[in-house]
Amino acid sequence: MVGGHISALPTASTHVNPDPVRTRKLLLHGEEIQHLIGKVERAGYTLVPLDMHYKNGRIKIEIGLARGKKQHDKRETEKKRDWDREKQRLMRSNSKT
Repeated sequence: MVGGHISALPTASTHVNPDPVRTRKLLLHGEEIQHLIGKVERAGYTLVPLDMHYKNGRIKIEIGLARGKKQHDKRETEKKRDWDREKQRLMRSNSKT
């Protein structure tokens, strides 16, 4: 893992201060790593950390592949958000009169 910020536990040793942003080893099979790299580089997916916890002095991370919205989906969401805002405005103006 590169660029992740994992600070030390406060209950851990006080005299050792590890670098929180150091590169960490990803413990997966080689073909699993290649599969994830292929998805991220070619298919436009993003790796997203879903769960992160300590177990036996190691950090366990559950990761997921996520795909961003398409442009037409973004426009649809924006239209819905604008319409909801307009409905609220109309409801407020009707309740005042």
